[in-house]
Amino acid sequence: MMSQDSKSSEQELAKHAVRKAGLAARAGLSPVERIEHSLALTNFADALGVVPGDMVAGFWPIRDEVDPRPLMDALARRGCSLCLPVVQGENLVFRRLEKDGQLEPAGFGSMAPGPDAQAVRPNVVLVPLSAFDRNCNRIGYGKGFYDRALSELEKLADLTAIGVAFAVQQVEEVPMEPHDRQLDGILSDRGFLKAGD
Repeated sequence: MMSQDSKSSEQELAKHAVRKAGLAARAGLSPVERIEHSLALTNFADALGVVPGDMVAGFWPIRDEVDPRPLMDALARRGCSLCLPVVQGENLVFRRLEKDGQLEPAGFGSMAPGPDAQAVRPNVVLVPLSAFDRNCNRIGYGKGFYDRALSELEKLADLTAIGVAFAVQQVEEVPMEPHDRQLDGILSDRGFLKAGD
């Protein structure tokens, strides 16, 4: 019989391997491919099911991540409000993003509105990730910021969590633990994958 510690260690190794594969696939894209694939996200904005008045949390791309800013702009033009996450201690807080508003460093190379910006609770969260599978399971960067944030936001209201990534980051299977949350969908340059489809 496998001990809890060795089971947990085996799970961590499996997650590390999947994370590494997803990040390597992403890193293999050229700068031009990253731009083109990021722009392609806007072609599928209608599939997300967001409606005017939704508060959508985007993210500021770091390293070679997919860039969700063109998508965020498209959603704003559809009547959505926008916000960006800020790392505070072990948690994320979300601050309203205003057109032409000032941005400042917000942790891990990202940018976000400063402390004077209004703190808000998004009902749609665009989630960065390292890798995903066809069941809309994701693996992040291992720090748990989004896992904690999604868990807290879900306690307060209905929440839609959508992973945003390059299609090349799809893997066969993401190892899941009881505390891991399946996303409601994954948006990539190849289209929108909805949980349960």
